[in-house]
Amino acid sequence: MASQGGKRLSLSRSNSSDSEGILSKVSSAVSQSVIVHKGKQAASDAAYVSKRLMKSTGKAAWIAGTTFLILVLPLIISMDREQQLNELEMQQASLLGTPPVGATQK
Repeated sequence: MASQGGKRLSLSRSNSSDSEGILSKVSSAVSQSVIVHKGKQAASDAAYVSKRLMKSTGKAAWIAGTTFLILVLPLIISMDREQQLNELEMQQASLLGTPPVGATQK
C-alpha cells in the first residue's frame, strides 16, 4: 500500500512537472533569448555609465563649490564693504553740506 501511495505521488509529480516543464521551457527560452540578453547588457551598461556620470558630476560640483568659497565669496564680501563705505561717505557729505564727489556743479 505504501508503494501505491508513492506511485500516486510520483504520478501527480510527473503531471505537475510536465506542466511546469512546458512553462519552464518557455521561460528559459525567453530568458536565454538574444533580445533579453542584449536588453540586460544595455541596462547594465546604462547603469554603469550613469553611476560614473554621477560620480564625476559630484566631483565637479565639489570643485566648483570650494572654488566659489575660496575665490568668489571674499570678492563679494569686499565689494559689499566698499559699497557700504561709499554710502557712508555720501551720507556724511550730505549731512555736512558738501556736494557729493560724483555730483556735477551748475
